[in-house]
Amino acid sequence: MTGPSPLEPDDLDVLLEQLGRPPRGVVDVAARCVCGRPTVVRTRPRLDDGTPFPTTFYLTCPPAVAAVSGLEARGLMREMTDRLAHDPDLAAAYAAAHADYLARRAELGSVPEIEGISAGGMPSRVKCLHVLVAHSLAAGLGVNPLGDEALELIRPIWRPDRCTC
Repeated sequence: MTGPSPLEPDDLDVLLEQLGRPPRGVVDVAARCVCGRPTVVRTRPRLDDGTPFPTTFYLTCPPAVAAVSGLEARGLMREMTDRLAHDPDLAAAYAAAHADYLARRAELGSVPEIEGISAGGMPSRVKCLHVLVAHSLAAGLGVNPLGDEALELIRPIWRPDRCTC
């Protein structure tokens, strides 16, 4: 969790390698691997072609993406959504994460078509753990409780303080 940093000269090439396609709408790197490569990028809320893009924080590190995909494959999103419906403290913390996400996106501009819509299913369900983990890595622990939880669950496979690039 290194915080935002400007794009370095080779970051776009690394992102192309990581994603297997040209990156879109990248503003800066929101979190880097300990080796310096991008782990999470921050993207504009409107892409160059005019498309609204609510995913402000995008997880790019392939080993991290794979680890989170494993959690999704085992049905963790459904379990987390069920917990939100029955745990008012968790629901309140997740709603606060939604507000944080929206505030961080607003720093990059306003897009009326996606106003009030964050990403990952926030604030009422869990739709994409990749977004929640990216938000936790970009904002720091304690901001997104379910992103933090997913980070802890993948720790045996991937963690931000050890390079697996």
